[in-house]
Amino acid sequence: MDDRGIRHEIDTVLGYRRSDPFAVSMTFVTGEGNLVWTFGRDLLMRGVESPTGDGDVHVSPAVSFTGRAMVSIELSSPDGHLVLLARSSDINDFLTRAAAVVTPGNESEHFDVDLLISQVLAS
Repeated sequence: MDDRGIRHEIDTVLGYRRSDPFAVSMTFVTGEGNLVWTFGRDLLMRGVESPTGDGDVHVSPAVSFTGRAMVSIELSSPDGHLVLLARSSDINDFLTRAAAVVTPGNESEHFDVDLLISQVLAS
């Protein structure tokens, strides 16, 4: 649902990589090109159970009009505000697969600080 209250269906791909163990990505596939949002995996994990988030991403449990368990993901930017609803089962399946890649709590073992420093210095 956009900031005008208009409901849209958006093809979305959730992603998780061992090389960026603290983050998940949401890629919105549109006719105008893909748009990627990246935010903390822990935010998504906590938001499935209870409302959480500061700043431009908020995640909370929700219920659809038909009573189905959902997860609400609110994204805010200077360009607007978007509320996404995803099936809780889909989000939980994604989080289970991400946990198989890097167990929650062990992210720092897979985080490459030297790579981050070189990327910051190169920009």
